[in-house]
Amino acid sequence: MEEVCEGKEFSFPREEENVLSFWKEKDAFKTQLKRTEHLPEYIFYDGPPFATGLPHYGHILAGTIKDIVTRYQTMTGHHVTRRFGWDCHGLPVENEIDKKLNIKKREQVLEMGIDKYNEECRSIVTRYVEEWEKVITRTGRWIDFSNDYKTMDLPFMESVWWVFAQLFDKNLVYRGFKVMPYSTGCKTPLSNFEAGQNYKDVPDPEIMVTFPVIGDQDNAAFVAWTTTPWTLPSNLALCVNAKFVYVKVRNKYNGKVYVVAESRLSALPADKPKANSANADSKKPNPKAKGGAKPDSAADSYEVLEKFDGASLVGKKYEPLFDYFSDFASEAFRVVADNYVTDDSGTGIVHCAPAFGEDDYRVCLENKIIKKGENLVVAVDDDGSFTERITHFSGRYVKDADKDIIEAVKAKGRLVKTGSFTHSYPFCWRSDTPLIYRAVPSWFVRVEQLKEQLLANNAQTHWVPDYVKDKRFHNWLDNARDWAISRSRFWGTPLPIWISDDGEEVVVMDSVEKLEKLSGVKVFDLHRHHIDQITIPSSRGHEFGVLRRVDDVFDCWFESGSMPYAYIHYPFENKELFEKNFPGHFVAEGLDQTRGWFYTLMVLSTALFGKPAFRNLICNGLVLAEDGKKMSKKLQNYPPPLEVIDEYGADAVRLYLINSPVVRAEPLRFKKEGVLGVVKDVFLPWYNAYRFLVQNAKRLEIEGSAPFVPTDLAKLQSSNVLDQWIHSATQSLVHFVRQEMDGYRLYTVVPYLLKFLDNLTNIYVRFNRKRLKGRTGEDDCHIALSTLYNVLLTSCKVMTPFTPFFTETLYQNLRKACKGSEESIHYCSFPEAEGTRGGRIEQSVTRMMTIIDLARNIRERHKLPLKTPLQEITVVHPDADFLNDITGRLREYVLEELNVRSLVPCNDTLMYASLKAEPDFSVLGKRLGKSMGLVAKEVKEMSQQDILRFEEAKEVTFAGHKLEQTDIKIVRVFKRPDGLKDTEIDANGDGDVLVILDLRADDSLYEAGVAREIVNRIQKLRKKSGLEPTDTVEVYIESMDKDECALQQIVKSQEQYIRDSIGSSLLPSSLMPWHAGVIAEESYENVSKLSFKISLARPALMFNEEAILGLYSGDAKLASGLQTYLLSRDQWNLKSEFQAGHGKISVSCIEKFPAVTVLVGEHVYLTVGEYFLTKRNNIA
Repeated sequence: MEEVCEGKEFSFPREEENVLSFWKEKDAFKTQLKRTEHLPEYIFYDGPPFATGLPHYGHILAGTIKDIVTRYQTMTGHHVTRRFGWDCHGLPVENEIDKKLNIKKREQVLEMGIDKYNEECRSIVTRYVEEWEKVITRTGRWIDFSNDYKTMDLPFMESVWWVFAQLFDKNLVYRGFKVMPYSTGCKTPLSNFEAGQNYKDVPDPEIMVTFPVIGDQDNAAFVAWTTTPWTLPSNLALCVNAKFVYVKVRNKYNGKVYVVAESRLSALPADKPKANSANADSKKPNPKAKGGAKPDSAADSYEVLEKFDGASLVGKKYEPLFDYFSDFASEAFRVVADNYVTDDSGTGIVHCAPAFGEDDYRVCLENKIIKKGENLVVAVDDDGSFTERITHFSGRYVKDADKDIIEAVKAKGRLVKTGSFTHSYPFCWRSDTPLIYRAVPSWFVRVEQLKEQLLANNAQTHWVPDYVKDKRFHNWLDNARDWAISRSRFWGTPLPIWISDDGEEVVVMDSVEKLEKLSGVKVFDLHRHHIDQITIPSSRGHEFGVLRRVDDVFDCWFESGSMPYAYIHYPFENKELFEKNFPGHFVAEGLDQTRGWFYTLMVLSTALFGKPAFRNLICNGLVLAEDGKKMSKKLQNYPPPLEVIDEYGADAVRLYLINSPVVRAEPLRFKKEGVLGVVKDVFLPWYNAYRFLVQNAKRLEIEGSAPFVPTDLAKLQSSNVLDQWIHSATQSLVHFVRQEMDGYRLYTVVPYLLKFLDNLTNIYVRFNRKRLKGRTGEDDCHIALSTLYNVLLTSCKVMTPFTPFFTETLYQNLRKACKGSEESIHYCSFPEAEGTRGGRIEQSVTRMMTIIDLARNIRERHKLPLKTPLQEITVVHPDADFLNDITGRLREYVLEELNVRSLVPCNDTLMYASLKAEPDFSVLGKRLGKSMGLVAKEVKEMSQQDILRFEEAKEVTFAGHKLEQTDIKIVRVFKRPDGLKDTEIDANGDGDVLVILDLRADDSLYEAGVAREIVNRIQKLRKKSGLEPTDTVEVYIESMDKDECALQQIVKSQEQYIRDSIGSSLLPSSLMPWHAGVIAEESYENVSKLSFKISLARPALMFNEEAILGLYSGDAKLASGLQTYLLSRDQWNLKSEFQAGHGKISVSCIEKFPAVTVLVGEHVYLTVGEYFLTKRNNIA
């Protein structure tokens, strides 16, 4: 393995760029596909976006989810074809061209020619393809752009024709009139799910209008309320609710007589008499009167003349407001009844314009005011302007005409009340213009007929989160209406329907071949301008003329719903591939697609095959700006995606997105700081654990060992408890991630990984530093390093689908230690959970960390730093196995981490604590209801013995309710031993384990405390000097006190601890040779009442001058020359020569010097530390 830099110098984005270059060089994605082509297929459907806009965080989120799942499925033994797709047709494209060419009306397109218009559309479809590929590739997603599919390609369009033809043959298609949401901006009807995508709170007029009752003796008039004055010219009926009570009332001040629902009388204006007389003045309210004066109400202004039920009004005729539809007078302008009329607003009487309201159309049809068919008069054209029939407002845009229509109503004396109110109103999701409801002829799929089958198929699918499937999507299917699939537009897949002039003959094309055969024309493109002119001779004979194609094109949602078949040109190609693997295994898109793509996929697959289109689905929420608003280029309220990736890396963005509520279909407020948090909390600790492994493996090489080769995991046997624990924890990680990924729960993985990395760095690496640094022997060091290597390698493989760049970076260095490794981590299989996981050891280590945390909290409460040694810690817990682990295998870690001399176990939970039981109200409240109070009282009154019995039995019954461990909290309250103060002994617990610390000062602990202070100063000085952990230095100490004995005594008594901590002996400054290269030194005063100076120096040679003189028979000049020669040599090269010579070298290269053999430990010492230990041992 090669050396790696410090975490602060490691650039995640730069390394990702290097990985991208590596993947490109190896053609890694295609290589992976090639290597897995013999494996079972995993079918993933990628919903096609439009390439007319740039990718945003929503696309990156969906792409990340798709990439994670497909990478995981590849690693678990599947062949996963991933082809990018483009939605090329429909409103988004046409809207762009309309803006570019300033097209306002349909006629303008026909004037310029459909061919020119469509080619303009085609020219912008792939405008941003390069940008999309750049962004998607930079995020780490592997998907095939070179073999992409486009909905405008002939093979795709031909399959769409086939889909429609199947539905037509099954009698699931019909042509009809339907009132639909209509976009005047885009000149086309919208599906119900499209209409729900862009609601805004806007002000609209509200008016009450009179319709005089013909033949009424009191000259009464029906009063209707509307918020769409522009529909009044098309009024054909009034609708009441047969069950409501209606009243005829006379205004007390102007004599006018109105008919309204009794419950809505208060909605009429409360008229007042003119204040022009003394009488009027005398009736002014007295503001000082008790309770104040009540304003006049509608009830005060009107006299009730008559009451009757709504049914009695049916059939009554009224005077129309306008005469534009006088030709309908024999059937229209009468009262009908229906239950859709409510009394929560308006007057209880609804004006009906059948061409502009879904209920209006239905009611007028049922009451024979209009006839079923395509001859309904729609007095508003495709551009949203009145037709010539509405003579006074002809050519006016309907919304612009509202004010003038209100003025016309007022001029006729028919206006009762006018005002404005704000409500939520649908706007076109593309043109951002207000929608109107308008009757349009369209081709429909009979979705209502399929409802039960749709619901049954939905039940077969697996969704994450499941509530979107069970509630939102289920409800949408349950209320599904027939789907209008045609659009009277230009740029789209044309409907493959050819009809004779008399309408008697209909031919539907299911293939290009059929069209060519029937028409005799060769077809190369299926767009309108290539096929509209193609006619088919009538099968009935020449005299019946020819069949011509209907003008409409498909709604682009029909195309995207056909994607599972059309992207592989089914059934014309890939028949076996499709039929073996349908339904597809996986889809993923945003929450808005429950009414869009998910819906159309389900409808078409159910209609075609009686099956759902997919088996598994992940539904994500919306990515919002930090302020909670929709991300907007205009507002610039979010950082550009590539800017964030270039700063923190794509892996950090990926993890940030999937570790958020957005993967549970909830909204996410995107914060750049959140991505930085992922770098700090996930990647830096992960990198530091990896770097620690590499540093210490390289240290072995530097010290003369062979390059590090880890022991294979299968052969790795260790008696070390933390080796066993981290191996078990790694297997638990593998098991957990497999389990969650198989369930498509991506959002649970990152929190688990965070905990795993925290355990790896803060428990395994931290507690095993001595072993990993080789201070417990070379064999033990190799076991520890092999364990860490295997853990890092396994965790990298586990996280490969999530963080493809970082895991590749680590793997490329790790693989150098093992021959025969795969060339890329993305060619590796996902790890299997091997062997049994040590549940007990994992629990014991978790409890150990709890003990350490509890004890640290006690220290913090008493302001006792960890450098201050304490005499004793007592651990109280009833589990004997746990206490055995803590006092046995884990004891040394607890004592060292807490700086405590001894650990005492105690399984008598009542020796140091009294027990108290508390009911968990959050758990029991809903379950017990009214019994909660009684049960809570019983729980709180449980005695010590009752609680102990409950802990053993794990259940108890009160008032007929069985309670388990999760229902009752057991609190241990510390009982301080008699005679001891809270400053002398204290405890902390978490309800499971109790920790007691003896806080009393002990002179025997003083020296250990000072030793910790010295080690702390040495480590800080190393860091300050910029030394790496693998940099070898010698450490010298010099007392600055008059009495040097105290410091010398501490250094001597704590020698072993200090050497273990700093990796070498702490040397007296008097031993520092003149040639030692000092790196840093610093003086410290009044550290535990001692003052001293620490010096860090490069390792230096020490000579046994007497022995060297002996080599040259006492010749001091030659002896000095040998020393000068050895000092001139590179320290590491010299060390290597001595190792190669088994501790000796021959020196014969000094001119005019006799050859001599120099021995380590006899003539020379390679470090001052070696010299110091040898001399001290000789004295001993």
